[in-house]
Amino acid sequence: MPTRREFLAGSTAALVGSAIGRGPAWAWMQTAGTFTPIRRNVGHFTGRGGTIGHLVNADGVLVVDSQYPEYAAQCIAGLKEQSGGKPVDLLINTHHHGDHVAGNIAFRGVAKRVLAHETAAAHMRQPPGRQSQAGDQLYPDRTFTSVWREQLGDEWVRAQHHGRAHTSGDAIITFENANVAHMGDLVFNRRHPVIDRPAGASIANWANVVDRAVADHERDTIFIFGHAGSGQPVVGSAGDLGHFAGYLRALLEFVDGQRKAGRSREEIEAIRDPLPRFDDFGPLTAYVLGNAYGELAEGTGDAPTPAPRDHLDGLSMA
Repeated sequence: MPTRREFLAGSTAALVGSAIGRGPAWAWMQTAGTFTPIRRNVGHFTGRGGTIGHLVNADGVLVVDSQYPEYAAQCIAGLKEQSGGKPVDLLINTHHHGDHVAGNIAFRGVAKRVLAHETAAAHMRQPPGRQSQAGDQLYPDRTFTSVWREQLGDEWVRAQHHGRAHTSGDAIITFENANVAHMGDLVFNRRHPVIDRPAGASIANWANVVDRAVADHERDTIFIFGHAGSGQPVVGSAGDLGHFAGYLRALLEFVDGQRKAGRSREEIEAIRDPLPRFDDFGPLTAYVLGNAYGELAEGTGDAPTPAPRDHLDGLSMA
């Protein structure tokens, strides 16, 4: 007999597959996403893109991030299966990048409200350093500056912004009673991160923001990560947050040491050894080294190293 998770995954694929003939082109998908329960009606959904968090209780449904449209459609179908057909009371976007918000369009007519930090909402409409993408989109209709908090049934949900980090509009979403927090892309678990300097990223302050998240939560809080390295989990503990904050500081320290040793940017970007003490992130890349170099050289006219297009295009329907 299949487990509930297997049943939901299969049901989701069937529900969405049945819509192929009558839905928009992006309703087609070739692989099914996976629902995983975490604790007290909170779980996560993985498909393609940043991890989706969700809450389904007797009084409503809340979703954090939306991946891409085809996987958002799968997620919606599965949540309807779990909730008995309830609409989504609130969709929250942790930041503006396409692998977290392109699926918003699938929530049109499904989500009653959409919330994001005020900077993230602005960046969705005009991505810094890039042209706005053509195409339809569902944008946040509610924003916050530092803290937002609301009750949904027996759960309190809190969104907090602590300043520049992965972008300048990142939010941490906490399910207070479940003791689960969605970090968005504030944590890349054992994987080199995207550092969106045109959108205000700061590696130095990013480490501080992750430290603040640890301090703001309980010792046994379960954290949902935006991304993880191959074979690594997308959920973890405060220890994983501390490890990532250590990586960010070590990256800056390493590049600073190379600069002080007289090496050029090109020479530094060519280094492929793992970062000392952080072998689990894999070999260093020109991308993270170049952005660390750029942050240390701010004010000298240094240009940011572009991030992967697939990660950033907020309105891409592909």
